[in-house]
Amino acid sequence: MTVGLTTAIPEVVDRALGRAAGSRLIPGNRVRLLRDGPEAYPAMLRLIASAAKWVHFENYIIRDDATGWLFAEALAAQARAGVRVRVLYDWLGSFATQARYWAFLRGEGVEVRAFHPPRLLDLFANVSRNHRKLVVADGANAVTGGLCIGDEWSGDRERDVLPWRDTAIEVVGPAAAALDQAFLATWRMAGGSVGEADRVGEVPPAGEAALRVVAGEPGRERVYRILELLATGSQERLWITDAYMVAPRRLFHTLLDAARDGVDVRLLVPGSSDLPLVRNLTRVGYRDLLRKGVRIFEWAGPMLHAKTLVADGRWVRIGSSNLNASSLVGNYELDVLVDDQGFAAELEAQFRRDLAQSAEVGRRPLRAPERLRRVLPMALERAPPEHSARHELGARERRGRTALALRTLVAGARRSLYVPLTILLIVLAVLFLVLPTTMAYVFGALCAWFAVAAGLEAFRRRVGEWPEATERLFRRPPTHG
Repeated sequence: MTVGLTTAIPEVVDRALGRAAGSRLIPGNRVRLLRDGPEAYPAMLRLIASAAKWVHFENYIIRDDATGWLFAEALAAQARAGVRVRVLYDWLGSFATQARYWAFLRGEGVEVRAFHPPRLLDLFANVSRNHRKLVVADGANAVTGGLCIGDEWSGDRERDVLPWRDTAIEVVGPAAAALDQAFLATWRMAGGSVGEADRVGEVPPAGEAALRVVAGEPGRERVYRILELLATGSQERLWITDAYMVAPRRLFHTLLDAARDGVDVRLLVPGSSDLPLVRNLTRVGYRDLLRKGVRIFEWAGPMLHAKTLVADGRWVRIGSSNLNASSLVGNYELDVLVDDQGFAAELEAQFRRDLAQSAEVGRRPLRAPERLRRVLPMALERAPPEHSARHELGARERRGRTALALRTLVAGARRSLYVPLTILLIVLAVLFLVLPTTMAYVFGALCAWFAVAAGLEAFRRRVGEWPEATERLFRRPPTHG
């Protein structure tokens, strides 16, 4: 019988995961798996309504559509009732949300802040986004996962518009306090403050599940290292669901090594667009995975937005991090790592149900003369899913499908990155040849901008955070009388 991931050396594994996550294992929690918006949104709204002291609400995208206003009314109602409500949204992610939405919340007594609005001389702040999704009530109850706030995740049954496929987790117990602390960290980065009355005290145990809160920060690679540890240490199976999987080279090879060693590695990713050319180009990176035994499935329903992992029927990762460099290295992300066999079995069962609505990607020889067939790469093919629910595209999904396909085309396969790079270099070369003077001025201005921004970043790193450093520079010396 094969030994599980942590049976042989539990102390070593626990220590390694703790250092990678930057957090301790927190026992005594009750956890519940939430599938899609129709399950997750009611749980979030109930949590908001249950708050007696404060609500902390954080999300990358908060739309001003019907779903967004449903949450706005719930948050405003609590603020009017005297509950302290704080809302943190990412400036870039929620760029399309109209100002009147935030004005309404502020008018009802909700404290609202935007994370990292544009800063001319702070390039890292402009690039690093707050991709977290979290709601916490009184520091004792929380919901986190992959869901943003918008109609895409709600669906519309009357018009046969299915909700986006996504996953969240409800946490009741001491780990919710750690999630609340993660919110406070980004809240302070956005200029907010919290009084002593809103600091979490001791939260009593509520269940048997133990979990870690993984608060990802730019450059820390916390989820990245955890994924590598789980992929390296797994002995039986490693099942991953991801919305925008462009695995960095290091992680890509870790998955290959696990599959080559006999681990049942399965990847569930979004189904391709309706454009056959784009669909085929996005699969270029599949061939290496398939050759080593990784099984790849493409979701046949509406957009797949979930970010989950289950390893050896014991470890579960649910959160906001996608398996790409932006999430793993550059953004503020929030995930939980659950150590609970019962919960892992529940997620594995959900994974199998998702596979039944997905098409497995396989390989077959190209139709060509035998000599030519030997040197040509294998063609990709999809086995039809066992079940496929009827789905009509919503208006926003129709508009976004082309953008999503183009984004995947550029970033989806490792080898295809050379195509847009080639085009970019050709365009730049033509511009420099045709407009040398103009391009020289543009290039000079960009160099000056980057130089000033880099200099300020070096200054910040040397003497501390910018506000503190500025205060030290311009502070008047104390007078003694």
